[in-house]
Amino acid sequence: MVPPTALEVQSTTDTQIATFSDKLSVNGVPARRSKAPKINGGVAAHASSDMFKSPGHGKPRAKRWDHRLSEESSAREPSSLKGAAKYLTIPGLISLGGGLPSSQYFPLEHIDIKVPIPPHFSEQETKESGIVKRIGKHDMAEGKSIYDIHVALNYGQSTGSAQMLRFVTEHTEIVHHPPYKDWQCCMTVGSTSALDLAYRMFCTRGDYILTEEYTFSTAAETARPMGVQCMGVKMDEQGLLPLHLDSIISNWDSAAHDGAAKPWLLYTVPSGQNPTGATQSKQRRKEIYRMAQKHDIYILEDEPYFFLQMQPYTGPDAPDVPLPSSHSAFIDALVPSLLSMDIDGRVMRLDSFSKVIAPGMRLGWITASEQIVERFVRHSEVSTQNPSGPSQLILFKLLEETWGHSGYLDWLINIRLEYTKRRDNICYACERYLPREVASWNPPMAGMFHWIKIDWQKHPSKEGKSMLEIEDEIFHAAIDRGTLTSKGSWFRAETGNPGDGMFFRTTFAAAPADKVAEAIERFGNALRAVFRLEEAANGHAQ
Repeated sequence: MVPPTALEVQSTTDTQIATFSDKLSVNGVPARRSKAPKINGGVAAHASSDMFKSPGHGKPRAKRWDHRLSEESSAREPSSLKGAAKYLTIPGLISLGGGLPSSQYFPLEHIDIKVPIPPHFSEQETKESGIVKRIGKHDMAEGKSIYDIHVALNYGQSTGSAQMLRFVTEHTEIVHHPPYKDWQCCMTVGSTSALDLAYRMFCTRGDYILTEEYTFSTAAETARPMGVQCMGVKMDEQGLLPLHLDSIISNWDSAAHDGAAKPWLLYTVPSGQNPTGATQSKQRRKEIYRMAQKHDIYILEDEPYFFLQMQPYTGPDAPDVPLPSSHSAFIDALVPSLLSMDIDGRVMRLDSFSKVIAPGMRLGWITASEQIVERFVRHSEVSTQNPSGPSQLILFKLLEETWGHSGYLDWLINIRLEYTKRRDNICYACERYLPREVASWNPPMAGMFHWIKIDWQKHPSKEGKSMLEIEDEIFHAAIDRGTLTSKGSWFRAETGNPGDGMFFRTTFAAAPADKVAEAIERFGNALRAVFRLEEAANGHAQ
């Protein structure tokens, strides 16, 4: 199977998906920067993606979303204190206005980090040939860097530092090239925090939001205390089904849902979906986007696993598929994002460094229209305030000063290969150890989760036990044999609706290859015991 290629559509009407030819490349970044004004990266410096992206000649502007913003979001005003920071750039100004502590009292003189040099990314290679990057308190004043400790450890803007905002804006344009003019990026404290703010921006108590029928449990658990319920959209091996999405909205009965208006906010994880591992194809994403246009749906595109798209699965005895041979080939091998199809500005994309660098950084970014990002910033100013300065500074040293965009893409290609090996390993183990009589699966194309379907109807005591009771029996039988999995029912979007299928989620992200195989073998033994398959086999042999 050949990996899908990037979208190449030139039409620009309201009902079709458009891209434009003037796409920023890795090699084009230096020329872009040489023509741009010098970056202002001082304490609490104002920054906007408009400072770092292409002007977007010929692209449409995003639609307005005033009719979708919550009353809370519409009422938020800019922070007076954050806004006053713009005056700090005036030469000779003596500030007695803000609550910025003096960097003299930051008890850190320097931070040393050791990082790998592309393409030598392994732990052993980093120990042997990695370089130490020193971050000093006053590197900016000493002309050593454009970012340092005295800036990073002070208060900052909710958009994030200008230094990191420039990098993620350029990265977003290189990979996704949003096809409308007034898009913006904003740094976040990770995607979970960003999702919480997005719900507050768009949702009112009593609302329903649309999600996959099996969804990221935290996404549902964040919404429910707000009085917001999830409505599950049926799925297949490619994830969310557009026709069922259409059916839900077209046939919505407010009276049957306590008077709630038809849902118009869609939360989706298109690549390596958590928990199912499903990846929406290019065509599927186009269909979902057109359905969103039809029903005026706003989309929250949560994509922590986008760059964990893997090589095609070929089985244990087939030759490996060659890796993409260049940065452009790698980008073209990725299933294009919903953001890359968004001519209306109806997508808020949530990106994260959690799965490709480290989750403890608590750093990510959103991309959306200028209007939506401005509202997001207003919420951030009175909650998270600004992303962690040390996290931004460390990633700046790694991504900007050491790797650059080229090296970061090299790292992502490396991650693609490493996760392909892990995916292959768990699939090989399933083929070897799981009983095909009751277990089935599709090899995931992305992410870190493997979704195993169990034919619970074949349980010998199915007449006396419910599906959830059988699921619990399997779960504990696996634990008794030394393997922990996740019940599929934990991820049901709709509370009180167990569905009609039984699944277990396993992950291949962290455990060593031999331990993954051993765990799957133990799970297979648990299934055989619960379904009494060994007894049946022995009885048949006699």
